[in-house]
Amino acid sequence: METSYIVRSMWDDDAGVWVATSDDVPGLVAEAESLDALYEKLEVLVPELLDVNGFGQGQEASTE
Repeated sequence: METSYIVRSMWDDDAGVWVATSDDVPGLVAEAESLDALYEKLEVLVPELLDVNGFGQGQEASTE
């Protein structure tokens, strides 16, 4: 069974970066100067945080 996790990204005018957070992925806060760079960070961070928090054990992570 595949599980979906919602990650929100928004532009922070004050900091001049994209910021990503998620209620579904505990501890997730990431920022980057471009959406592409943010996406690359999220591909690493989300599976690591899910593993550390005991979510998705034995499941492969995919991104959309």
